[in-house]
Amino acid sequence: MKNVGSVDRALRVVVGLALLSLVFVGPHTAWGWIGVVPLLTGLVSFCPLYTVLGIRTCPAPPKR
Repeated sequence: MKNVGSVDRALRVVVGLALLSLVFVGPHTAWGWIGVVPLLTGLVSFCPLYTVLGIRTCPAPPKR
């Protein structure tokens, strides 16, 4: 079940990678590990928080 659209996915992956770069390249802060969350939700196109809040940024599947 997907609830993250393509633009949202792209932004999540970019933000996730940028935050992770803080761990390895930037100021070497552990706060960069928070980037794993948007990176994973962007890669799998599913956000558990969106489900709880009833948000959906991808188009609805066709009805049968």
